[in-house]
Amino acid sequence: MRKFVLLLPLAGLVTGGCVAKAAWDVATLPVKAGSQAVDWSTTSQEEADRNYGRKMRKQEAEEGKQRKKWEKHCKKNPDDPNCAQYSGYRAGDGDPTRQN
Repeated sequence: MRKFVLLLPLAGLVTGGCVAKAAWDVATLPVKAGSQAVDWSTTSQEEADRNYGRKMRKQEAEEGKQRKKWEKHCKKNPDDPNCAQYSGYRAGDGDPTRQN
């Protein structure tokens, strides 16, 4: 019995820390969840730059395809008035079907 009485205060100290930690975790959970939701819903500058670079590479590839198609057409039809200067798709213009 004497050992039990001596261990009782120690048990209170040990479990008190666990209870306090659990209470702290429960109290801070909404803040952590809210900040995670904000992280998921916003775009960082690095992510925006990466997405822009991907978009521009895709547009430049499309421009290359259009230019090759134009060159092939002009080799077959050199008298075509549209073959004077390439005025096709340019990366960054947006609409790949639009001709300048």
